[in-house]
Amino acid sequence: MTESKDSSLLNKVAEKPPMGWNSFDAYDSAITEEEYRKTVDFMAENLKEHGWEYAVIDYVWWNKDPGGWNTKEKHVRRYGHPNIRLNQDGSMKYPEFVTMDEYGRLLPAPERFPSSAGGKGFKPLADYVHSKGLKFGIHIMRGIHRHAYYENKPVLGTNLTAKDIVKYEDNAAWMNNMFGVDIRNEGSQEYYDSIFKLYAEWGVDYIKADDMMGNCGTPFFGYSAGEIEMMRKAIDNSGRPMVLSMSCGEAPIAHANHLAKNVNMWRISADFWDKWKDLSRSFQLLDKWSPFIGENTWPDADMIPFGHISLDGRPHGPDRMSKFTIPEHYTLMTLFSMGRSPLMIGADLLSTPMETIDTFFKNDEVLYVNQNSTNNRQVIRIDKEFSDKVDDYHAVWIAEDPANGDYFVALFNLSDKAKAVTFEFDMEDIRGSYKVRDLWQGKDIGEATIKFTRELPPHGAGLYRFSRIPGSSEAWIPPTREKNQTQ
Repeated sequence: MTESKDSSLLNKVAEKPPMGWNSFDAYDSAITEEEYRKTVDFMAENLKEHGWEYAVIDYVWWNKDPGGWNTKEKHVRRYGHPNIRLNQDGSMKYPEFVTMDEYGRLLPAPERFPSSAGGKGFKPLADYVHSKGLKFGIHIMRGIHRHAYYENKPVLGTNLTAKDIVKYEDNAAWMNNMFGVDIRNEGSQEYYDSIFKLYAEWGVDYIKADDMMGNCGTPFFGYSAGEIEMMRKAIDNSGRPMVLSMSCGEAPIAHANHLAKNVNMWRISADFWDKWKDLSRSFQLLDKWSPFIGENTWPDADMIPFGHISLDGRPHGPDRMSKFTIPEHYTLMTLFSMGRSPLMIGADLLSTPMETIDTFFKNDEVLYVNQNSTNNRQVIRIDKEFSDKVDDYHAVWIAEDPANGDYFVALFNLSDKAKAVTFEFDMEDIRGSYKVRDLWQGKDIGEATIKFTRELPPHGAGLYRFSRIPGSSEAWIPPTREKNQTQ
């Protein structure tokens, strides 16, 4: 199977890292149309002007009552998923919980999404999102639903059925209601064409495709290159541009070029939650993937677990406000902006404090870095990967503004104590003097020559714009170092 690229709709979307909201961190699989519409209204009124545009419904939207399945009492998704207990032959004991058309294509459950009744699918809801000036997204799982297999549903546009295309032993260990399709079999591409044709008819703008990269519990099969290419081709065949996002991670970097040729964004991390361990790991991942930042293709550090998450104790941990400290909030948004990760809010926007939203999701100077900077790279990182001097853990990133040649400099204190972090100009062979603007404070803070130092709280960060002072000397002035000092 050949890789897609230049003629593809891949190059007609996601020229900048996508920004939006996804329902998973707050609602798990249980969001309703009412909650979703209220969230869309909130985004239109509060976030759209700052560049947030995608509103994504995460998984199991085809199930009429998934609300109780992911509890301690009913945690069965590894062996069947929301109320899908299996018969001995592997068929579903409760098929009435699956909403599906005659071709085995999953449909939104009208019990949760009333506007989808009568076979309308997600089109009425997508139309509503578009009327607000936003874009509509959904989550899908790789492959075809097991109920379509056991009912032997026909594949649209062929004389074949689900049993002709399924690879029975291929399913996600963490949610085994889907079977992979056998890319060698006639009818497999036609099946993917049929579901993406349906999504195009609904008006879908963004697809989060899960169980694609072999690192999230799939027991037998690894990176699904063939099905990734089939999805890419199916989008192109549909005629509707859609962002194609791969999940779950960590993506294997050995397949970086294949991902960049076929999809718009791909998860580089495992599920990311409000833990310093997860955030500190992101420094390594975004550094490793920084050579693959480019137009239309973005390494994805996962959703932003700020504000109110895990409503009713799902999907991860107790119902809570984010456990990140305030400095860690700044660090996450600074790192994700310098690494140009897609930005997907995970909070329940309807119950998250406005102070959190105003501070971290409306700072246009910071978001500009995410959307427009170039040549983004780590300058230095000292952490447990390189040193046992825990009080010295820190990192520096740099990027450039293509509009005027300014530099963006990010300083990070990765230690557990307050610490001064320094960017020395000779690290990047930068010369001259610069005006410095603090992008989080939104104010100019002085000038810098040779080096720039800020005191940062534990796990804290700063983000700065460096604008060259006209006429400042380009002659190289070596920094003054103390005797026996080493970098």
